[in-house]
Amino acid sequence: MFSSVEAGLIYAIMALGVYLSFRILDFPDLTVDGSFVTGASVAAVMIVGGANPFAASAAALVAGFAAGAVTGLLHTKGKINPLLSGILMMIALYSINLRIMGKSNVPLLQQETVITKITAVWKQTGLDAVLGQLFSFTGFAPRTWAILCSMAVLTFVIKGVLDWLMKTEFGIALRAAGDNKPMVASFSANTDWLIVFGLGLSNALVAFSGALIAQYGGFSDVNMGVGMIVIGLASVIIGEALFGARSVVRATWAVIGGAVVYRLILALALRVEFLETGDVKLITAFIVMAALIVPNVWAAQKEKRRKKRKAQQLERGESIAGAKTNYKSI
Repeated sequence: MFSSVEAGLIYAIMALGVYLSFRILDFPDLTVDGSFVTGASVAAVMIVGGANPFAASAAALVAGFAAGAVTGLLHTKGKINPLLSGILMMIALYSINLRIMGKSNVPLLQQETVITKITAVWKQTGLDAVLGQLFSFTGFAPRTWAILCSMAVLTFVIKGVLDWLMKTEFGIALRAAGDNKPMVASFSANTDWLIVFGLGLSNALVAFSGALIAQYGGFSDVNMGVGMIVIGLASVIIGEALFGARSVVRATWAVIGGAVVYRLILALALRVEFLETGDVKLITAFIVMAALIVPNVWAAQKEKRRKKRKAQQLERGESIAGAKTNYKSI
């Protein structure tokens, strides 16, 4: 369960990228399935080649931005349907990722990565012993708190930057372009470049998450991005259903919470005896379906109870009015 929270925080960065394209830009971007692997493959190849893992992760971020920007250009300048633009870029990235890696899988177990570097520095601080004593009442103590704490800080910093960006003049224009593109264009704003930059930023976060997941898992695989858009959407939808999304700040908190909750649900589901690791995609589909259906059922029940209360109040009011009329007539 502890590793699920760690993975959830890393996948939350990817979910923030999906939130940017799906909710802010209202763009169904399937590039995510390819750009996630692009980030992982760029980072893996650079690390194996002897590059600094932090520089490799930054390069993955740039590669993801480029992939998202191309999708944006296909849609805005090429006038291709948004869904088709993402699908075309996703297919193209599959071959590009194979070219980058030179093979379908690049192992990183023997390499120095961001995860190993952070863990090595963390051990020198002695914080594991302190945190172990603080949380001893919970009955469990992880081997190290390094990944959890570092990824939590990194994710919250990215969330803070995204919140700040959405409050700037540019961010407000970006949100407006997603809500009503013709209206923003009527104010002489260049909506095409807003969409290109927004999709670039979205996929930059996705690729960065892919680079971290590759280093966390110890490998980069050309198929590791399959279904990633569904996982991102699941995190966004679960987060919004559980925590709400009345403002951007609350929505980004919800996305992070949704990513962690999704990982915990997945871990609990895989503990069921008749379920296997290969059922992950099926479980993901059921989680998304439940996240979509349950809030609607709750809302329908709430509306039904509200109407029932209103009908009872009207009935009581009519009874009182009738009693008063009868009293006056007497």
